Amino acid sequence: MENPEHHASRPRRTAPSGSPAAPSAPAGNDGGVIAVTRALQVLDAFALGESQLPLAELSRRCGLHKTTVLRLARTLAQSGYLVQRDDGDWRLGPSAGWLGARYQAGFDVQNVLEPALRALTQSSGESAAFYVREGNVRTCLVRVEGPQALRHHARMGEGLPLDQGSPGRVILAFSGAPGRVYEQIRKQGYQWSIGERETGVATVSAPVFGMNQRLLGSVCISGPESRLPPATLEKLAPLVMNAARQLSYALAGNASAAPTALPPSRWHP
Repeated sequence: MENPEHHASRPRRTAPSGSPAAPSAPAGNDGGVIAVTRALQVLDAFALGESQLPLAELSRRCGLHKTTVLRLARTLAQSGYLVQRDDGDWRLGPSAGWLGARYQAGFDVQNVLEPALRALTQSSGESAAFYVREGNVRTCLVRVEGPQALRHHARMGEGLPLDQGSPGRVILAFSGAPGRVYEQIRKQGYQWSIGERETGVATVSAPVFGMNQRLLGSVCISGPESRLPPATLEKLAPLVMNAARQLSYALAGNASAAPTALPPSRWHP
């Protein structure tokens, strides 16, 4: 049975003053702290739409013994990241929601992004979204649903491929990705796709820049292929590009034109 936190047989380190020093947390091969990594595994075990999970399921998804998961869950509960229900199941706590709210606030969601996407939705009649790059995936940071009954639904925060769908391809292109496809995207300033990541879904996207010509992400509109054939996507492209320019002005804090240089995208300084 695993018990990595058991250190009873290990000698205690002594601080320079002669007083005992607290033992450091065990570290993984990559320099990370194992206990922190495991705690994050517990939080990541909750899928979108799941309101609660029993301890046994958390243990199975994390690949950890139930006693280890229970200890982690109780520790997370002390800070409000998890809450144990009366029936014994666990759910995400208010601190997890507050963390997500602070993440969104870092991108000036309410003051800049949401109003711009709402305006784009009104002018296009389709759903609008803003995607950012997080490592090797893209995530939907903000989304405003369109007025149509039949529309494409995107899960906010879900990691999606960068090389499938116009939002990710625009991010790659304006991050300097090589290849004829990305050269064409940089030349025309936008990209549309149909069924590239999800069958029957059409999107058209354009890049958004911030201060110092820094690529921030991509704005897009999306809908069913039946309503957005290639000709319609081409007609909507100027609307998306204009929205992207306006967002660039607002996020950069000036009224200069969107940059033509292609610096690498770095969301987090």
